[in-house]
Amino acid sequence: MNKEKDIFERMLEGGIIRYEDPQFPQITEIVNETMKLSQKLNASTDSSEVRQWLSKIIRKKVEESTTVFIPFHTNFGRFINIGENVFINHGCSFLDLGGITIEDDVLIGPNVQLITENHPIQPTERKALDLKSILIKRNAWVGAGAIILPGVTVGENSVVAAGAVVTKDVPDNTVVAGVPAKVVKIL
Repeated sequence: MNKEKDIFERMLEGGIIRYEDPQFPQITEIVNETMKLSQKLNASTDSSEVRQWLSKIIRKKVEESTTVFIPFHTNFGRFINIGENVFINHGCSFLDLGGITIEDDVLIGPNVQLITENHPIQPTERKALDLKSILIKRNAWVGAGAIILPGVTVGENSVVAAGAVVTKDVPDNTVVAGVPAKVVKIL
């Protein structure tokens, strides 16, 4: 028997999720819960408390070796995976409906945006989400104010320069900079 996939499975597969999807209210329910938990997260007074509230939002343990500075913003949270020894600086925003994975030893500068969500370009199709996951591989460094767009993988040991807008995959051991980001150095 072929069971129809639920909306969460379809979201992580990527592609179009329409607002009129009969399961869409399940997303809204989680977003509302995340907004409530985010208030507690961003009122935290120490790193341990931040990890506690973020763990509740993402429904996975945030390891003690990981540091997240507040404010931290996410609209959904449940599709964020954070490895060990990760550092996430102030003012970051992770829109994770398409899924975000941050591997071990990653450094994320202040005001970085990881965005897995887009809308179709055609005006008649626009009332939908177009989802693609983001992967930040081991030991990468994403500089202050960088924006990583849907579907991008940042390679192992790579650097995204401050202010870069990353629209395409970044190879391992590479530095990218600019708008749109382009390779400026091989490490």
